[in-house]
Amino acid sequence: MTRLLVTGSTGFVGRVLCADLARRGYLVRATVRPGRERPAGATEEAVVSDIRGDTRWDSVLEGVDVVVHAAARAHVLNDAAANSELYQEANARGTQGLALAAARHGVRQFIYLSSVKVNGEWTGSRPFREDDAPAPKDAYGSSKLSAEQLLAEISARFGLHATIVRPPLVYGAGVRANFLRLLRWVDKGWPLPLGAVENRRSLVSVWNLSDFVGHLVEKSESYGKVWMVSDGVDISTPELLRRIGAAMGRRVRLVAVPESALRLAGSLLGRREQINRLCGSLVVDISSTRSMLGWEPPLDLDTALKRTVTWYEEQARGDRGT
Repeated sequence: MTRLLVTGSTGFVGRVLCADLARRGYLVRATVRPGRERPAGATEEAVVSDIRGDTRWDSVLEGVDVVVHAAARAHVLNDAAANSELYQEANARGTQGLALAAARHGVRQFIYLSSVKVNGEWTGSRPFREDDAPAPKDAYGSSKLSAEQLLAEISARFGLHATIVRPPLVYGAGVRANFLRLLRWVDKGWPLPLGAVENRRSLVSVWNLSDFVGHLVEKSESYGKVWMVSDGVDISTPELLRRIGAAMGRRVRLVAVPESALRLAGSLLGRREQINRLCGSLVVDISSTRSMLGWEPPLDLDTALKRTVTWYEEQARGDRGT
């Protein structure tokens, strides 16, 4: 039986990955921090503290065929530039150390969950493609690019088959940060000044992302390449809010405030990045993923949003003690 090591297994994406890969019949070994419980689906665990360049992996990789590296120092909005070294240590050198150890242990495939932020922050006249020149704009995106470059070097030197995935915004049960904020806004019924926004955004549900990773395992066509992934539907922020509202059974009140006014307000209130994400476009092209790998997103956007809303409402009821 093929044994997979999943890092970041207790995180938002990692938990779904472990359960999904186990359903596909794989033996899943999950890395967990000291004192954390093994996620559902994992049949084995390996205790690993912080992932750094000097993390020891030998015992963890014993008998492993495929590594799915989902652990990372996550992007934080408005994170201080001084923290760039922390991103490099965890995301770049941590990945390098794991990949070198994987090569030593004869691991067949190394699947790395990178980020579309390697490509950049915003798209213009056309979507981002996997062969575009990288243009990260922050420390997180730069660290992910460094990790990809280090993986390419290790693959060339030692024959490790690396597969890189660049997802856009991931949402689903357990989501945090900006997407959770959207859910709360709709839930509270506040008037939202986003009715005039005409952007386009690619998203990927955690379930579609997990399905894609499962699709990649042992698929030799993916070796040595970068792949874009999304739900296959690109929508505006107002349309996303309306669809969340439909999933909640709530009317979304959108006020048409000019984008220029929103961006000015964001600058004055110190929320420029947040407004940019609500108004800007970021679209990925998954045509190569579809044609070369034969993959289609199994879950449509509205179904994935409904699942996400169901989780959100269950959490809200729990917080109220009902």
